[in-house]
Amino acid sequence: MIQVKKGFASDNNSGVHPGILKAMEDANHGHVVGYGNDIYTQKAISIFKEKFGNETEVFFVFNGTGANVLALSTVTHSFNSVICAETAHIQEDECGAPEKFTGCKLLPVETLNGKITPEAIQHHLKGFGFEHHSQPRVISISQVTEMGTVYQPEEINALANLAHKNNMLLHIDGARIANAAVALNLDFKAFTKDCGVDILSFGGTKNGMMMGEAVLFFNSELTSLTKYIRKQSMQLYSKMRFVGAQFIAYFENDLWKETATHANKMAKLLESEIAKFPEIKITQPVNANGIFAIVPRKIIGPLQERFFFYIWNDTAPEVRWMTSFDTTEEDIFEFTALIKELINK
Repeated sequence: MIQVKKGFASDNNSGVHPGILKAMEDANHGHVVGYGNDIYTQKAISIFKEKFGNETEVFFVFNGTGANVLALSTVTHSFNSVICAETAHIQEDECGAPEKFTGCKLLPVETLNGKITPEAIQHHLKGFGFEHHSQPRVISISQVTEMGTVYQPEEINALANLAHKNNMLLHIDGARIANAAVALNLDFKAFTKDCGVDILSFGGTKNGMMMGEAVLFFNSELTSLTKYIRKQSMQLYSKMRFVGAQFIAYFENDLWKETATHANKMAKLLESEIAKFPEIKITQPVNANGIFAIVPRKIIGPLQERFFFYIWNDTAPEVRWMTSFDTTEEDIFEFTALIKELINK
C-alpha cells in the first residue's frame, strides 16, 4: 500500500470519509436510470429542498469549477459582467473557465481579507443601459473566502440588497459552505437564501466527499435553460446516483457538520500552537479551516519536505495551511514540533 504523508496544502488533498465511501458502495448494486432519474439523486434533491425550501432548483455537477460556471452561465449573456474579489476562485483558479463559457467580463475588487463590501464595488456599478459598456449582472462572493474569512449574514444581506437594487443577482461560491455554517453556528439557509442570495454553488468535496457539487437556484424562473447549459458544458453525470448517494450520506446524521467542525477545530488548535512562535505572524482571522501566516523563509523548504503546503505570497513570504476532516491533533503537534526544531537551528 502506498503511504502518503499528510500535510496542510489543501482540504482537497484529504481522502473520502468512510461513511461517504460506504454510501457509494451501497448504491453500487443493480441498474438504475441514468442522468439523475434515480432514487438516490431524487432523494438528495428532496433533502436540499427540505433545507432550503421546496421552490429550490437543484442541479448536480462534477466539481466546483463546473458549479460556478453553470451558475453564472445560466443567468448571464456574453455582454454581462461579474463582480468578484480579486482573490476569488473564479478569478484566480479556474483557468478562465467562467470567461470562456459565459463570455462575460470579470471585474475583480481589491480586498485585504477576501471579502468585498458594497462600498468597494460601487465604482463597478455603472454603464447600465449603455450599449458601449458591459452590463453588470452578478456579484459573486466566496463563503468561506479564499483568505479563510467568513462573511457575516448582515454582510451578505447588504450585498444582496445592493445587487437587487441594480437588477443584479448575488451568487455564492460555497466550496467550503459547511465550514462557514459551523463557524457561524447557523443552518445553511440562514446565511444564504434568507439573506437574499439568488444562486449557491454548494460544495462537499473539500469536506469529505469524493466528487460532485450542487448548484442551487432559489428562483425557479432563472432555470428554464439550465439543464441544456449543464449538458453542453459537460457537467451532466450519467451515473448521477453516485453523487446523490454521497449527498444523502453527507446530510444524514449531520455528517457534514461533524467533518467541518473537526476541520475548523484543528485550525484553531494549529493557530494556538503557532501563536507560541514570535517569528511567525498569522495574517488573517482564523474563522474556518485555513491559516495564513508569514514565516521565516529558511524553514519553508524543510517544512514542505515533511508536511506539504503552498506558498501563498512568495514576497512576504506568506504561506497557507489548510486543515481537513481527517487532520489529527498528532499531525498538528508533529508539525509545530518541527517548526520549533527548524527555528532553533
